Amino acid sequence: VPVLNHWWQTETGHSITASCLGFGHNLKPPMFSAGMPFPGYDVRILKEDGSPCKLLELGRIVVKLPLPPGVMTCLYKAPERFINTYFNNFIGYYDTMDAGYTDENGYIYVTARDDDVINVAGHRLSTSALEDVILSHPDVGDAAVFGVPETTKGEIPLCLYIKNKNCSKKEEDINNEIVQNVRDLIGPIASFHLCAAVQGLPRTRSGKTARKSLSNLASGKKVIISGTIEDPSVYMSIKQVLQKLGYAKNASDPEIEK
Repeated sequence: VPVLNHWWQTETGHSITASCLGFGHNLKPPMFSAGMPFPGYDVRILKEDGSPCKLLELGRIVVKLPLPPGVMTCLYKAPERFINTYFNNFIGYYDTMDAGYTDENGYIYVTARDDDVINVAGHRLSTSALEDVILSHPDVGDAAVFGVPETTKGEIPLCLYIKNKNCSKKEEDINNEIVQNVRDLIGPIASFHLCAAVQGLPRTRSGKTARKSLSNLASGKKVIISGTIEDPSVYMSIKQVLQKLGYAKNASDPEIEK
C-alpha cells in the first residue's frame, strides 16, 4: 500500500494538496512532495512583494480567493484579526504562512512555516532542510536550526542539537562533521558554521519546535515561554550555550506565560 503525503491546515479543514486516485494522480509522486492542489484550491507561490516565484524557487504558499466551501469563515469575536492575519499580507489571497515551492509538473513542496525560513544575504533557506541534513548524522538524536543576527549577511543559521545517549564522540568533532555535511549537501551559500550540543530543546506537547523563541533569545529579545512548551526548563541551559557562542549576551531570563 503506497504512503502518500498530503498537506492541510486546521483553518482549511481539508487537504489543500494531495494525491487523489480518482483524479488520476500518480501513485509515485516525487519524493518530499505534498501532492498536487486539490480541486477548489488555486495554490500559488509568491515572493514577499507579491510577485510569483519561479519554478523550484522558495516562497510563501498562498491560495487565490475565493476559497472552497468548508474552510473557516471567522475567528471567534475577532473579525479584524481574522482579516489582518490571513488576507492582508497578500491581497486577493489566503495566506497559509507556510513556505514551499512548486515543480514543472505542478507538485507542491511544503518546507516550513515561513517564519522558519532564514534569509542569508538574500538567499532564503529552509530550517527544515538544514535540520534534515543535521539529523542524518549518526550521533545526533534531535536538532533545531534557527536564524541569528549577522552584520554582513543579515542572519545566518545556528544549530542546537541533542547527542544520542550512547554517543562517546567529542562535541567538537561532531560539530565539525555537521558543518561539513551541510556544506556538502546544502552548499557554502548556507554560511553554516555555528552549532552546539544541548541537553534539551523547547517543543510543544504536539512536537513542534519553538524556533522563533530560540531566535528571539539569541537576539537578546524578551522571551515569554508558552504554556504549550513541554519542558520550559531547557531555556536556561540553552541561554548559557548561546552565550558561549556569542549570542544572548544581554538577554533576560525567559519567563513563563501567565
